[in-house]
Amino acid sequence: MAYTIAAEIVGSVHTVAVQVGDEVGEGDTIVVLESMKMEIPVLSEWKGRVVEVAVSTGDVVQEGDTLVVID
Repeated sequence: MAYTIAAEIVGSVHTVAVQVGDEVGEGDTIVVLESMKMEIPVLSEWKGRVVEVAVSTGDVVQEGDTLVVID
């Protein structure tokens, strides 16, 4: 079963900490977003393997946009 990690805020992608094929656990940092000059880490809520990275550094994301898919 695939899980989608979505942006919870509007911001720009400061860092993408994973790539396709990486194993992640609960609480691992997936992406770091920047909003209002603050860096906000986006953490995985699931354990699994990254099957899709939908953003790149510098991208602007809206609330609800897919960041990463984990299977």
